[in-house]
Amino acid sequence: MAFSPRSKEEVLLDRAFNAGVKLIGATSHFVTPELDAGPIIEQMVERVSHRDTLHSFVVKSENLEKQCLAEAIKSYCELRVLPYEVMKTVVF
Repeated sequence: MAFSPRSKEEVLLDRAFNAGVKLIGATSHFVTPELDAGPIIEQMVERVSHRDTLHSFVVKSENLEKQCLAEAIKSYCELRVLPYEVMKTVVF
């Protein structure tokens, strides 16, 4: 019997769920050579509760990631994202 390795995200979501976190978040940013280090374009949070199952927790997280990315792309395409200082952006 073979087991497929769990992704880093799956491990983090499992830990967060088991720790009883109350808020989950998503961040969309520009890509840089260093992972997750680019200037932030959009961030979103959503409340989770003790009523969530691991499955509903993961679904909420995945949906939040999609919404955050979609909003970041929309803002960028509408030319509403401006560089600010070295690693920051202004979104209007």
